[in-house]
Amino acid sequence: MSLILVVSVFAMACPLLSAALALNFDKSTATCTRTSSENNRRSFVRDAASISFGAATAAVLPACAPSSLISPSFTDAAYAISANEASQSYDTYAATYDELDGGAAASALGIDAARSALLSKAKGRVLEIGVGTGLNVNKYKFSNKASATDSNDNEGVTSLTLVDISDGMLDEARAKISALNLPQHIQVEFLRADATSQLVQLFGKNSFDTVVDTFSLCVMGNEGAKNCLLQMRDVVKDQDGRILLIENTRSSNPLLGLYQDATADAASQVGGKGCIYNQNVTGMIQWTPGLAIEAEDAFAAGLFRSYVCRKNKS
Repeated sequence: MSLILVVSVFAMACPLLSAALALNFDKSTATCTRTSSENNRRSFVRDAASISFGAATAAVLPACAPSSLISPSFTDAAYAISANEASQSYDTYAATYDELDGGAAASALGIDAARSALLSKAKGRVLEIGVGTGLNVNKYKFSNKASATDSNDNEGVTSLTLVDISDGMLDEARAKISALNLPQHIQVEFLRADATSQLVQLFGKNSFDTVVDTFSLCVMGNEGAKNCLLQMRDVVKDQDGRILLIENTRSSNPLLGLYQDATADAASQVGGKGCIYNQNVTGMIQWTPGLAIEAEDAFAAGLFRSYVCRKNKS
């Protein structure tokens, strides 16, 4: 995920987004009246957005969204990068990635606070996929028990397995872990792997107390994201295991959601590193057999959501 993508979308659609935020639409309260020309205007918006993200969109985007668009469904992503493309792309971005996805912009959008709140729940044996440059590693609460051998230790993380498709990203994450000066009893492993297909093969089922992902599903495309959720479900433990996610999502604000739909493909190709930023992640989790949402929080007008998931008890 590229945070600069989201910031750019805000900047380029400033008139539209400002109006949307001021109106504070919510799908539970928003009402609208369709006009006879609405479909024609929306078609024009989608065509214009593929050429320009600017004033044309703000000028013609409908002020009200039909219920079929307010209620998100699986969007058919026309563009999703392959595992090899992701590896090569993120190797290139690795050295400067933190400038895009960290810093003041992340704080302003509430991402730093969301990371801290969610990752404080991680415990025991932890797997993080799509670790990237390791922006999460200083958010974990590590066990201070030198003799901690119980993976169900309730006082923090006892081991950390960090997976990414990019060797360059893993190198950056290693540097961050080294700077933390973790005690020797905290085991840390780095592994290059494809989280859409290789987790069960590498680790086996029911292996981790906590599985973490932040902002990776969008880069996998819709099918890849659903496959990854299946992999995470299988490697997390049946009893007391949790999957912790923060993801780009389609906004529950109708205007923002429409703008995301109109620009998602072009944005992913132009500056988003393949990130499809209007995914219906809630729907994907609900689609995943044996997986349930325990807690869900939206922030930044619903452009991002955090999830605590568990296996369904059968």
